[in-house]
Amino acid sequence: MDAENEKVDPSDAAGAKGDGGSASDWAAAVDKPAVPFKPDESQAVEAAKEAEELLEAEPDRSDASDNLADDKAPAHQGPAMSITGRRVAIGVDIGGSGIKAAAVDLDTGAMLSQRHRVPTPHPSAPAAVIASVARLVKRIGKEVELAPDTAVGVGFPGVITSGVTRTAANVDPGWLDFDADAAMERVLHRPVHLINDADAAGVAEMRFGAGVGRRGTVFLITLGTGTGSALFYNGMLVPNLELGHMEIRGRDAERRSAAAARIRRGISWKAWASDLDEHLLAIEKLFWPQLFIIGGGVSKRSERFIPRLTVRAEVIPAKLLNDAGIVGAAMAADEREHMAE
Repeated sequence: MDAENEKVDPSDAAGAKGDGGSASDWAAAVDKPAVPFKPDESQAVEAAKEAEELLEAEPDRSDASDNLADDKAPAHQGPAMSITGRRVAIGVDIGGSGIKAAAVDLDTGAMLSQRHRVPTPHPSAPAAVIASVARLVKRIGKEVELAPDTAVGVGFPGVITSGVTRTAANVDPGWLDFDADAAMERVLHRPVHLINDADAAGVAEMRFGAGVGRRGTVFLITLGTGTGSALFYNGMLVPNLELGHMEIRGRDAERRSAAAARIRRGISWKAWASDLDEHLLAIEKLFWPQLFIIGGGVSKRSERFIPRLTVRAEVIPAKLLNDAGIVGAAMAADEREHMAE
């Protein structure tokens, strides 16, 4: 049947009345504008209050419930470093197992403070994580002279739209549809902007790392507790791709390709490389990239698995290694602050 002569039954249209309705009813249903999503503001307010209570009870003690004592950065001695004339933002990288943070020079990508890392609280509910982030920002403020309006960029393992965490694969489900920007700004008292963690790492690698000057289709794949993905075309980011959750063999691909999966399953580098290769080949069939950049802490061991991969695209390790998420989150926060001006 020719497409132009094919008749459409209005009862088959999404949103049509159950009895089929009239043609005008169907048209009205199709033309009805989508209702914009609005997060529950009370959730952000309540989480911020709870985080502030946690901070008041345990402001920065060695026995704090978020294991701040596990921060391996040595205690800062002396006055905070002056950053006069430098463009600076704070970058935070929230992961399923750890939270990392530092002050970043936006023009060079260099860290101006120490790189702090603490375990992600368990359970990783918003209030507990926000309190941990606030403590880290406070520590960074003792090392570097921060202006009151110095922005904080936060990389988060999930889809981010307008500062709202829409998914939460490797953290507490309390983050689902949570207005994280608003809650963190209430506690930190400075501008806060969230970005998908893999997108943040990709932004940093394209600006300061392995992706500098690379054109065409480039993927950054981060391998950690989960598997993140960031897509760039001629240097432009396509956000929130989340291909770690594409289905392979009936379940999320990251269940086999994430760095944590190799340890959890107790398999060899060779066997894990085969699982990762299957994931990358599936991505390659869809997008045909010129380059894969492999990030995350496992990129320090790239010689153990990259030579075993069979994808057609070039595969190289990230240059910023496990710090890309911090740097990219800081860059994203600064960019969004300038967009708002």
